[in-house]
Amino acid sequence: MRDLIDTLLQAVSAGRASAYCRLVETRGSTPQKAGAAMIVFADGQQAGTLGGGCVEADVKRRALTCLNRNRAEIATFQLDDDYGWDDGLICGGRMRVLIAPVTRQATHYFETLRRLIEEGQGFTEAVVLDANKSGLAEATVLLFDARGQFAASLGDVDFPADSPPGFLVDSLEPIESRPRAKTTGGVAFLPTPKRCRLLIVGAGHIGRAVAQLASEVDFEVWVVDDRQEMVSRERFPTAERRIAGPIGEVLQQIDVTPDTYCLIVTRGHNHDEEALYHLAERDARYVGMIGSRRKIKLIFDDLIQEGVSPDALARVYAPLGIHIGSQSVMEIAISILAELIAHRNLDGHVPGRPKPVQVAEAR
Repeated sequence: MRDLIDTLLQAVSAGRASAYCRLVETRGSTPQKAGAAMIVFADGQQAGTLGGGCVEADVKRRALTCLNRNRAEIATFQLDDDYGWDDGLICGGRMRVLIAPVTRQATHYFETLRRLIEEGQGFTEAVVLDANKSGLAEATVLLFDARGQFAASLGDVDFPADSPPGFLVDSLEPIESRPRAKTTGGVAFLPTPKRCRLLIVGAGHIGRAVAQLASEVDFEVWVVDDRQEMVSRERFPTAERRIAGPIGEVLQQIDVTPDTYCLIVTRGHNHDEEALYHLAERDARYVGMIGSRRKIKLIFDDLIQEGVSPDALARVYAPLGIHIGSQSVMEIAISILAELIAHRNLDGHVPGRPKPVQVAEAR
């Protein structure tokens, strides 16, 4: 989403006409769910996706019409026989899409949206689908920050910036609860949760593969390794921070918050143990460590002897990753990332995990 809004703002700056297309509501089976977005340019090019196929081509055609008319709309697409995919399957659902031409007057909205994305604290876009139910103009978009404060609007609104309609404010759900998209009172609410930090300790093959994937699913990636050459920009181009130094010293200095995921994938037993020693009793949302059951048992045993709380070790996710029969580096990385996503999106529940090493076994 960050890259998409950057592209949009660059187009505005260059005077290149474009339309912001945001999937705001779905029913039944659809190729994408509410929140997907793409930009359609006047020359027919696009950035982002709403799922591909015939429906995306139709969205593009409608977007070009909206650009010609300079008028925003909520377009509805019923995925019936007209939208069969190449394999002959039909989704059978319904998609409603905001299509809004981007003018220079809209720059403030997208600059504010870009700032909120960059801050990573979360926000909610409220898109008006039904003027009669909401009392607001159809296709108007209102942006609220993580505290529920009105931040910007796309389209005309007739209320003071400090007093948006009460029903909108009352319908907002706390961002920290990671709410899902919903429609109520003729308005679609599209929450973007607070971005979680993923602290990867170990810049080897698995750490690199996990970092690559994690950036694509909106983790803020930090990488730590004691080897300067391993945490280069070339190896980790999408990482927010790349930190080289003695693992113990670095981890003592890093701020670990309740929104931090810690992943220990170093190159050896001793480094793993040192990292877990400095992370097990911190306030992280998640701490996971790679390794065989035997290695994990030995590390737990050592750390208990060093005074680390057994309760803290019992909360460590080890072995790492859900069970998918992983063998290659990328397969292992996918199994780990699936665990991280499940933990983040399912309030700590991770289906398909292997049986953990019990701390009692390590005593």
